[in-house]
Amino acid sequence: QVQLVESGGGLVQAGGSLRLSCAASGITFGSFAIGWYRQVPGKQRELVADISTGSRTNYADSVKGRFTISRDNANNTAFLQMNSLRPEDTAVYSCNARKWDYTYWGQGTQVTVSS
Repeated sequence: QVQLVESGGGLVQAGGSLRLSCAASGITFGSFAIGWYRQVPGKQRELVADISTGSRTNYADSVKGRFTISRDNANNTAFLQMNSLRPEDTAVYSCNARKWDYTYWGQGTQVTVSS
């Protein structure tokens, strides 16, 4: 059974930092691309950052220079380091693992940034 479990969300003041983790099980983690997405109620889910199997990274313009995605294949975990957080970063953050036609999602973790 495939599971992706996010953790590390919470409440932080503007300018603060959080580190999200995405722990995977049931897949050969290193062969999957990993993405972090976020969604605000009433809006479409948006890609925040992704990382390929070769650790090539891609970021949304809104988070470039503030967020860093990484992966630890030995421990089947991906991370999203979020610095200089802004109130507009408030959302539910979910991780996604994809390979060919296979796509798996975690349940999400809430990030709230107060002004």
